[in-house]
Amino acid sequence: MNENRTCHRGKTAVLFFLLSLMIIGLGGRLFYLMIFRSQYYSAKAEDLHFRERSIKAARGRILDRNGQVLADNRTVCTVSVIYNQVKDREQTIQMLSRELGLEEGEVRKKVEKRSSREVIASNVEKETGDRIRQFNLDGVKVDEDYKRYYPYNSLASRVLGFTGGDNQGIIGLEVKYEEYLKGIGGIIYTMTDAAGVELENGREERREPVPGKDLVLSLDVNIQMYAQQLAYQTMERKNAKGVSIIVMNPQNGEILAMVNAPEFNLNDPFTLDQNLVSESARQKAAQEAEEGRDLQERRNQMWRNFCVSDTYEPGSTFKIITAAAGLEAGVVKLTDRFTCPGYRIVEDRKIRCHKTGGHGGETFLQGMMNSCNPVLIDVGQRLGAEAYCQYFDQFGLRGKTGIDLPGEASTIMHKPENMGPVELATVSFGQSFQITPVQLITTVSSIINGGERVTPHFALEAKTADGSWTRKFSWPLKGRILSEETSETMRYILEMVVAEGSGKNAAVEGYRIGGKTATSEKLPRSLKKYISSFIGFAPADNPQVIALITIDEPEGIYYGGTIAAPVIGDLFRNILPILGIQETQI
Repeated sequence: MNENRTCHRGKTAVLFFLLSLMIIGLGGRLFYLMIFRSQYYSAKAEDLHFRERSIKAARGRILDRNGQVLADNRTVCTVSVIYNQVKDREQTIQMLSRELGLEEGEVRKKVEKRSSREVIASNVEKETGDRIRQFNLDGVKVDEDYKRYYPYNSLASRVLGFTGGDNQGIIGLEVKYEEYLKGIGGIIYTMTDAAGVELENGREERREPVPGKDLVLSLDVNIQMYAQQLAYQTMERKNAKGVSIIVMNPQNGEILAMVNAPEFNLNDPFTLDQNLVSESARQKAAQEAEEGRDLQERRNQMWRNFCVSDTYEPGSTFKIITAAAGLEAGVVKLTDRFTCPGYRIVEDRKIRCHKTGGHGGETFLQGMMNSCNPVLIDVGQRLGAEAYCQYFDQFGLRGKTGIDLPGEASTIMHKPENMGPVELATVSFGQSFQITPVQLITTVSSIINGGERVTPHFALEAKTADGSWTRKFSWPLKGRILSEETSETMRYILEMVVAEGSGKNAAVEGYRIGGKTATSEKLPRSLKKYISSFIGFAPADNPQVIALITIDEPEGIYYGGTIAAPVIGDLFRNILPILGIQETQI
């Protein structure tokens, strides 16, 4: 029995000891928290009484090369309610419904929703926001915000792109240079009580937003406007599906204009079927709507930059590449003689020239001036499939150009092992493969500028509005693709094409112009639909500007030399003085 008492006293002592240790530990912990961590937990408790609202940063502007504003910001408001702070819900619902022009039921759902903050409407005009603020209703917050604004509406719409409701870029340069344009948002901290009600004399803290950087482009507003005007005139005159024009400096790849007509209004980017000039385009849009084609798919098509994202068979403009490869390889000279009976027989295929009666005897120079298919087929055959593919790669045609726009498409070309005599023949004069317009103009630029591959681009620099920070973008040449001698010869050939050959409708009095025409038949051939095009440059002896026009599905006369070349002639006649290019002194 004594042993049991002893055992019991021992257990009690152990339990008392453990409890004492626990109390000492808790006390020590409490002492530590109260003395050494008091500031930390005081701050945490204070944080629970702060409510935060975000402040959007002003997005950086987009400027043309001369400082003209292409994309700017307009002050708008975001109207929201804080449930715990609203005192008169009915009055709040009635006022917001009336001032914002919203259904009462829609507003009621948001005002009566138990949430920390409920946005009633964003992108509200500043005048409306100011009016709502003057009602001074508890729980109603009106915060100033920014909405993207495009002063020129549809100008270069598929290049610039636009922003969404969150002010983030969606397409074009707006999304490509998002990291520079977006800025850093700010925050408003408001002190509240335990129920979340804003304290009448509570302090408000702000972390100010940091504006985005301005983006300066190579685009020239005046050149873009005139090119766009010509594109619309051509669409209307030829009832075409679409017209694209690219204007570029062939020496450094700076793009001065890029038109994708029909363009769309950047201030109203979600309304479908804008600016459809041709009857065929309007009929197609109506048919798509009737068939219930997916709304987003139709919008994506409207926003699509077909200079960059769409491929096509280039036709005879591609003879520039075949001629350059032949000259560089030494398989042809300007004086070499050829015969054109109006066709060439390649294996079991009769491939026709555009002149069905043939050109007869002609030199290589004359063959280029006449845009003769058999002459270029012969040059391709002299090169052979293996060498032709090597030059195709050497000229940079198989990859992408690296243009600073999203969605660039790659060239669709035969694999070398699948390039038989017929494929080689058709590729030689620009058929049976597809490239983008920007790839074509970039490659031709590299052929005529002395032989250096350029990168087409828009961005010149990003900078703060006050000029305190600047980043200049670098677009170095990608290396030599052919010799200076071949480049000089190609400039001479293409000047003769305009002076005396198929491109004479692009001639501009007082200037030396070089260029090449093309008329390519779309697939399937049975539809008899064409793309007419012309690529031209000036001055021919020292190119400072190059331009490419493509006219998609023109009606009536569709030959590139007849309908496309004169447009580039008109363009050059008006923009060469703007660029400071002097007339040739004779």
